[in-house]
Amino acid sequence: MECYFGSYKLPDDNQVDKSAIVVFSIPDLGIKFKAPFDGVDDDHNDFASLLALLEFIDGNQKYFSNSTYQIYGNNLKIINQVNNRETPPVQFSNLLAKASKYREKYRYSLEWISVDENPVFQKLFD
Repeated sequence: MECYFGSYKLPDDNQVDKSAIVVFSIPDLGIKFKAPFDGVDDDHNDFASLLALLEFIDGNQKYFSNSTYQIYGNNLKIINQVNNRETPPVQFSNLLAKASKYREKYRYSLEWISVDENPVFQKLFD
């Protein structure tokens, strides 16, 4: 099952007083998620989006029985960190540990796609 994640940086003077919108999509199930988030930077926002997706999968297994997960995102740094190709900053080590724990449980693959190919950015504010 293909899943997508990402985040959209909000302007400084936004109404929700958050730094970003975290988003994920599971097109096969018609699921689109978006929520305001106050991350420390773009990488933190994208980690939050990936973890929100993984937590959703974990909490809703009745919809995902016997599925394999191909997860795509457009933040190459986060993808490389989760795929153990880069070392994350110390401040994100707990986030990487959570993503790794889910990987052990669900054996998901994680790959990069361009922003233009990532469906979470299509019609963001529907």
